[in-house]
Amino acid sequence: MKFTDGLWLMRPGVTPLYAAEPYDIDVEESAFTVTAPTTVINRRGDTLNRPVLTLRLSAPLENVIRVRIDHHMSDDRGFELIGAEGDHGIVKADEANGATLTSGALSATMAPGAPWSLSFHGDGRPLTSSGSKSIGYFQLAADALTDRGPVGNPRTGPSAHLAQQLALGVGEVVYGLGERFGPLVKNGQTVEIWNADGGTSSEQAYKNVPFYLTNRGYGVFVNHPGHVSYEIGSEAVQRVQFSVEGESLEYFVIYGPAPKQILERYTALTGRPARLPAWSYGLWLSTSFTTSYDERTVTSFIDGMAERDLPLSVFHFDCFWMREFNWCDFVWDPRVFPDPEGMLARLHAKDLRVCVWINPYIGQRSPLFAEAAGQGFLLRRPDGSVWQWDLWQAGMGLVDFTNPDATRWFQSKLRALLDQGVDAFKTDFGERIPLDVAYFDGSAPERMHNLYTHLYNSAVFEVLEERRGRGEAVLFARSATAGGQRLPVHWGGDSGSTYESMAESLRGGLSLAFSGFSFWSHDIGGFEGTPDSGVFKRWVAFGLMSSHSRLHGSSSYRVPWAFDEEAVEVTRLFTKLKLRLMPYLYQAGVQAHESGTPVMRPMAMEFPEDRNVTYLDTQYMLGPDLLVAPVLSPDGTVELYLPDGTWTNYLTGERVEGGRWRTETHGFTSMPIYVREGAVLPVGARDDRPDYDYLDGLTLRVYPGPDGESTLTVTDHASGEPTGFTVTRSGGAVSVSSSLATGWRYELA
Repeated sequence: MKFTDGLWLMRPGVTPLYAAEPYDIDVEESAFTVTAPTTVINRRGDTLNRPVLTLRLSAPLENVIRVRIDHHMSDDRGFELIGAEGDHGIVKADEANGATLTSGALSATMAPGAPWSLSFHGDGRPLTSSGSKSIGYFQLAADALTDRGPVGNPRTGPSAHLAQQLALGVGEVVYGLGERFGPLVKNGQTVEIWNADGGTSSEQAYKNVPFYLTNRGYGVFVNHPGHVSYEIGSEAVQRVQFSVEGESLEYFVIYGPAPKQILERYTALTGRPARLPAWSYGLWLSTSFTTSYDERTVTSFIDGMAERDLPLSVFHFDCFWMREFNWCDFVWDPRVFPDPEGMLARLHAKDLRVCVWINPYIGQRSPLFAEAAGQGFLLRRPDGSVWQWDLWQAGMGLVDFTNPDATRWFQSKLRALLDQGVDAFKTDFGERIPLDVAYFDGSAPERMHNLYTHLYNSAVFEVLEERRGRGEAVLFARSATAGGQRLPVHWGGDSGSTYESMAESLRGGLSLAFSGFSFWSHDIGGFEGTPDSGVFKRWVAFGLMSSHSRLHGSSSYRVPWAFDEEAVEVTRLFTKLKLRLMPYLYQAGVQAHESGTPVMRPMAMEFPEDRNVTYLDTQYMLGPDLLVAPVLSPDGTVELYLPDGTWTNYLTGERVEGGRWRTETHGFTSMPIYVREGAVLPVGARDDRPDYDYLDGLTLRVYPGPDGESTLTVTDHASGEPTGFTVTRSGGAVSVSSSLATGWRYELA
């Protein structure tokens, strides 16, 4: 939201009040509080009829500083934070220098007097600062000529907003803010943190996260679950501004300095992803959305995959497993699935897991609607009537997950499906959450709009963990906000079936990775429309070089033979390649669970010192050692960048010197996959399933690297037990040792 009209003026109807000086600083041992009047106090009379902003700085985690700004005191709740109650700061203060709060290598200094100056340093190096007119309380008249807010949250009357501006340095770029499909670097953009069902080709986003990080070595998390408006080098080109409606604003400055360290501390605050079962990394196949299907169709797809030697791990039933107009009643449509228990048993006998689609809405024709409405389990309007509309499902209502009884009721329907044999849930929707409602627990609708999906997904994930056990729960979720990374997997939503949409999907996944999410997928082939065979084959390669891989579409099937025989070959090649890499990929998932480092990593996350990758959004690292550059052109041409070092083409063994750009041309059975210098890749012995014994027949491929000693861990997915290997390079000779005596070998790649 923009408040100013250029450098000198305010927009009509906007009245600003800025923190002008620290009038006094109340110092404690590990925190300090600043009284900040909105003018410089020159005489006693200046203290009268004068609004004051109050800032409190504390350190809940090492290298993390919390800043709380209040106009009038508020008890508004933020996100559910995991590690926000610690006390990890030391304060030093004197009249000449003001007050400095230090936490680890991060410090915040409030300088005395005017003009206002709050600065942040990491390891003694300037990170960012809050200067003159950077903390503002803005009163807006009903007709104020500001931006009206995102679709679904228009500003309709007088309002008050708190805003903070933090300085952007020369060459500083901003990443994150959720799964956004535009440019990876957010400088120059206005970003509204407001979940929306807008597809992958718009400025809207399914997963909005009020957290960003920059290439200066720090991140900023705004602890506000409702609408947060960002102006990123846009309204004020030298600053990032974030603003919220209301009387309080809280944010955390998180020091790295490396991007992965920032994410490690951010996820320590908001939560790390659960460990995922190995079977979830295999290939998923869907019925698609509006296609016609029954058990015979499903069986023909599964048998067709087996006949063509296409390893399949999960079969997904999309919406029409339930009867039309009844979504959700959680009952198999008896016209096409008369024997669901028997069918699920037959699918399990084929060694498959089963996923079904759900959403948090109850259509009026569903037998559950009256039940839920009668017990007060659906969101109500302020007048007490059930909130309903006809968009998506006729007369649908929304489950009120702030009501514990409603949550338990919803979960009971899922338990029945798990008892039938369902293994996972695709938790779709959860974005179009209305504002003209009253929640059971009194939550403010504006704050619940983004948070609703987190309650929904948490309820589903809880049931899966309860019934299947920790490490076996899997969602396929579309919407999320901060903290949603604890509930994997997430997929990119409704994309088109073009090369351009493949590229925008990748940008969304990389942006989400910078926002603390570790596991991500997308609809192979695109969702809307039917891809031509070229797009499908290129997307298959990209999809199988992602953390999770699903064939899914809207109005057409995604079985490979629907396109051409080469599509079958491409699917076989890259599925088996991924399954061989499972010891490596599963270990990357373990690292995500333990430290918050994503499996798919933007180049700027893995190589933050290389300026060539600052804006690079068409390739990524899959785990620490594999560079992947999807083919995004009809003629197979790929422009890619290899950072410094010797890289090895994984498919051909060709050695290439990095520190330069390359242009390559690839057929459909190839794509740029390069192995980093010094890597030791654990490669499994099987290519028919993802959940095998990784240590039985394990091969460690040792790639060229400098002399020295390195370590490698392979984790058994069944027991969770790690096995360590030590690799020693000396004068061209290589040796590998381990406590595991047999069952593995190493080879020089």
